[in-house]
Amino acid sequence: MKNKFILILLFAMFIPKISIAQLKPVDYLDGTQKLSGFVSKPTKYIKNKPGILILPAWMGIDDHAKESAAELSKLGYYTYVADIYGVGNRPTNFSEAGQKAGYFKKNSKEYQKRIQLALDQLIAQGANPEEIVVMGYCFGGTGAIEAARSNMKVKGVVSFHGGLARDETQSIDSIFPRILVLHGADDPYESETEIKAFQNEMRTAKADWEMVYYANAVHSFTDKGAGTDNTKGAAYNEKAEKRSWKAMLQFLKEVL
Repeated sequence: MKNKFILILLFAMFIPKISIAQLKPVDYLDGTQKLSGFVSKPTKYIKNKPGILILPAWMGIDDHAKESAAELSKLGYYTYVADIYGVGNRPTNFSEAGQKAGYFKKNSKEYQKRIQLALDQLIAQGANPEEIVVMGYCFGGTGAIEAARSNMKVKGVVSFHGGLARDETQSIDSIFPRILVLHGADDPYESETEIKAFQNEMRTAKADWEMVYYANAVHSFTDKGAGTDNTKGAAYNEKAEKRSWKAMLQFLKEVL
């Protein structure tokens, strides 16, 4: 009986790793720059099932993004984790991540291009091109909103604690994809001015949008590696993570 319990415990411990192992690397190009993302397909390999494009946080492709992809594929979605920075350009520390993410935020057209290239890979792997949602964390959440701003051919976008600021050099046009913003109520990296500007942008664009606030949550509230000290500005919040994931799943059911 004791040995059986140990085996069950060990199996439970390795479930996340087994899930991530389901993902397969897929290389693609932006000009001469090599990019390498990860695809996960539903258990039953049926073409034209809905697809979810996942945009990672500012450190690039990480276990969090991969685990999300694996979990969503279990629910019947094709998933693809995008490589925004490219092979050889991935940050090794927060300082580099800030610089690289900052570049794409300031050059929104280049960010949108990298997202579109990843979207093309998701479709090439078998996802229904008419049934796509883009989701992202932090920097990736910013990217999800950029996908909506550029009216990529997607049904909707989901931003988890993403940056909301807009590239002021770009005009505000009508936005067609539906938008869900999941936001920490105490996130110190988004000022009231930026939040109001974003909401006014959504109104001007006549977007179908909603914004959910989570109490006692700061930036990176879905990231278990961020610690739990809210005074640092970025911290994990279990309630906010579970509630935001549930909100995203409901959103997927409605738009796909």
